Amino acid sequence: MNKIIKSYILTLALMLMSGSLLIAQNQFPSQIWHKGNIHTTDGQVYSGLVKYDLDNNLVQLQVETIATFTASNVTYFEILDDIYGGLRKFYSLPYSLNGDYETPIFFEVLTEGEEIALLCREYIATDSRNMNAWGPVGMNPFWGPQNMIGYRLAFNYYFFKDNQIQRYSMKKKDLFAMLPGHDDEISLFMRKNRLEHDKRGDLLRIAAYYNELNKN
Repeated sequence: MNKIIKSYILTLALMLMSGSLLIAQNQFPSQIWHKGNIHTTDGQVYSGLVKYDLDNNLVQLQVETIATFTASNVTYFEILDDIYGGLRKFYSLPYSLNGDYETPIFFEVLTEGEEIALLCREYIATDSRNMNAWGPVGMNPFWGPQNMIGYRLAFNYYFFKDNQIQRYSMKKKDLFAMLPGHDDEISLFMRKNRLEHDKRGDLLRIAAYYNELNKN
């Protein structure tokens, strides 16, 4: 009997450890600490572990203690995100999210050139279509049935052009309106490389290509 109990406890412990590892692996970029730097408006540079919160436009620095900065006193911060895309930079720029008045908020800069820059802001969205994405869904062996909802990383995209930040509607016709003057070249580039008008990596390549076209 003791052997059976010990075996059961060991199996349970392994299952719990596996569950913990799965949860850790399924964390979103904003939920973990990254090596990085914070550049403040007074010219100081702080290095350590960095964690960001785009919903509240805050960034934290962990060295011996944790310090919190707002977008109002940060010029930009950068993180080394080994899981989701190497070196990432976030700039504090004035923008009106709710249509009232402009205030400094954080934007990630995906690519920039003389004509335009492609910016984005990430958020965590619920997704009932993908049952296996991001976090516990369906039947959990320890806590019983749960809501059939998963989570995914989503993005809002913006173009910085003519000294203004303009939100991209994610419609193909509006992409060409944002990138005027080279419709035929961009259409051919998208077809040859099988690029979509609403995917992060594809938009980055399209925006970078547009900036190259405008160098000629």
